[in-house]
Amino acid sequence: MKIQEHNIHNSKIAEVISEEIIIQNTEDALDLMGNIYYQGFDKIIIHQKDITADFFDLKNKMAGDILQKFANYRIQLAIVGDYSTFTSQSLKDFIYESNKGKHVNFVRSTGDALSALAK
Repeated sequence: MKIQEHNIHNSKIAEVISEEIIIQNTEDALDLMGNIYYQGFDKIIIHQKDITADFFDLKNKMAGDILQKFANYRIQLAIVGDYSTFTSQSLKDFIYESNKGKHVNFVRSTGDALSALAK
């Protein structure tokens, strides 16, 4: 795992780069959050491919639990991926509602993530 730092409008944003899944469960997300925060970041970009597919199955409540932790600790998160492949209407609604807030954004590109987190 590598952290790429982005600086936009005096805001430090950590982009997590990995060749493997780094969030398998809620504890992994908490560890990542703590690690990133300890390094002076309060905004994180992570890629969909680095998160277990279980995260996107809303029945197991993993996504809700993890995203609530980010909101509780006031750490903004952007998840970069292609969400067009998902067929679940509840997941589409979840993504839509998340994107209306300012703590969690599901976006298509790193550029979109940087724009969302720089606000």
